[in-house]
Amino acid sequence: MLATGFCAGLAPGMHPGDLVVAEETRDAAGTVPCVGTDLLVKELVRALPGRTVHTGPLTGSDHVVRGHERSDLLATGAIAVDMESASTLYSAVRTGPRPVAAVRVVVDAPEHELVRIGTVRGGISAFRVLRSVLPAFYEWHRSLLLPRR
Repeated sequence: MLATGFCAGLAPGMHPGDLVVAEETRDAAGTVPCVGTDLLVKELVRALPGRTVHTGPLTGSDHVVRGHERSDLLATGAIAVDMESASTLYSAVRTGPRPVAAVRVVVDAPEHELVRIGTVRGGISAFRVLRSVLPAFYEWHRSLLLPRR
């Protein structure tokens, strides 16, 4: 199970279009470790040379995070936040053991919040980045030892 999409960067210096490979996802329900993150980073760097790839914990939220909430979440060790990955991966592993990972593209960051008009441009850029990394997802999937069914 691979959760992909967009996120908000929490760390200073993140920019729209940067990639985030979660080492784990977390929310109120629990923490889920991700599998094969080293391979994902390698394939993403190969697919998009020069694009920044961040690794670390990805936290979940039920709302758009702004202002001081960003710094509060950063203080927990999380590098990015989204609204889907943690709950999706938690649900996936509750049904039985399986490899899971999350790759998100930064749409907004501390210096580039959603309230700015530049977010539209950042969102379009983030979508293009996400579309171009599909081959990296195939490599991650092919690298896993999955049970025969």
